[in-house]
Amino acid sequence: MKLWDKGFSTDKKIDHFTVGNDRELDLLLAKHDVEASLVHAKMLEKIGIITKKERIVLTKELKHIGTSVRKGEFTIEDEFEDVHSKIEFLLTQKLGDIGKKIHTARSRNDQVLVAMQLYIKEELTEIKSMINDLFELLIKLASRYQNILLPGYTHLQIAMPSSFGLWFSSYAESLIDDVFLVNAAVKITNQNPLGSAAGYGSSFPIDRKYTTKQLGFETMKYNVVAAQMGRGKVEKSASFAISSIGSTIGKMAMDICLYMNQNFNFISFPDSLTTGSSIMPHKKNPDVFELIRAKCNSIQAIPNQINLITTNLPSGYHRDLQAVKPLMISCIQDIKSCLEMLHFSLENIQVNKDILSNPMYDYLFSVDTLNELVLSGMPFRDAYKKMGEDIASNQFVPKRDIQHSHEGSIGNLCLEEVSAKMKNALK
Repeated sequence: MKLWDKGFSTDKKIDHFTVGNDRELDLLLAKHDVEASLVHAKMLEKIGIITKKERIVLTKELKHIGTSVRKGEFTIEDEFEDVHSKIEFLLTQKLGDIGKKIHTARSRNDQVLVAMQLYIKEELTEIKSMINDLFELLIKLASRYQNILLPGYTHLQIAMPSSFGLWFSSYAESLIDDVFLVNAAVKITNQNPLGSAAGYGSSFPIDRKYTTKQLGFETMKYNVVAAQMGRGKVEKSASFAISSIGSTIGKMAMDICLYMNQNFNFISFPDSLTTGSSIMPHKKNPDVFELIRAKCNSIQAIPNQINLITTNLPSGYHRDLQAVKPLMISCIQDIKSCLEMLHFSLENIQVNKDILSNPMYDYLFSVDTLNELVLSGMPFRDAYKKMGEDIASNQFVPKRDIQHSHEGSIGNLCLEEVSAKMKNALK
């Protein structure tokens, strides 16, 4: 069944190519199409297009379909083009002519728009919750290990003292920036497109303010052409926000891969969280973090893919936009799996508490010795030159008491302020 069926059949090759994997993807949108249809039916009754009795039986059957979706029993067989055609078929099969009335004053275009926007809005809300869970764990780890020193690197060269507290809390605070972008994407998504029909509105006396309120949108997309142009733009905004999350946690995954390396030996994980080699029995591989890194890199390509699909399209609907759906859905599913696995793994992280006893990190404290010379009255440039000469001639002797003084200064992480900042971002 096709919503545009006019009594003729298309070639099976055309069906296969144009439908693609929509049936599989639409299973994720089914509950949102049911939700929008329930509200649409209420609106049709409100404006006198259907009777109260008709709305009641439509509502009952839509809720029945919604239950089958929740139970995982809802399917979209090959004879149906998408979720919208399957749901309308079920309504018509059960209710006859009453079922055929549900499509009055809407198009498949605004059906897709509203279902997709409800889906993205719900998923972004869940992603924000997952970000907050990871944030809370990172703050907890930062507090626990705030005084355990960690070598800082610039240009991948030993630089200055850092700490595990700084490392954990740096990623926590970076996640706040990602939440700001998610909030912006939610703002763009939170505009009701239902009632824009094929992109040029409806001559029926529909009540778009009513459906906006009933569906929980913050506002409506008033201009119906603008509503149609939102397809692709909404997804690009959401994917950009998600790619920012990917950038943050992908970088942390890279840090973890580096820090697990035996040449660093900063952190480790229980054997149950690592994998092995088929021929090297000593190997403990960070496959989870390598996959997080790879998935997050792929996620960061998606906004550009969507941009390339939608660039230079004129206003109005074009089938090109169908290619945006699998990109958006995979973007959402992948970032959720990465957030889940990173959180799960970090709960079991094991920190090396004696890294700086290795003499290779002696130069970490050269800046502190330089600063002491400056504080004693020596001009900075002269102190810098002296330190350089001492290091070159192997005369520099690190002061290990400086290491202990760093534990307090680097441990001052402002964790309460950072937590308040996240709390405000999540409002």
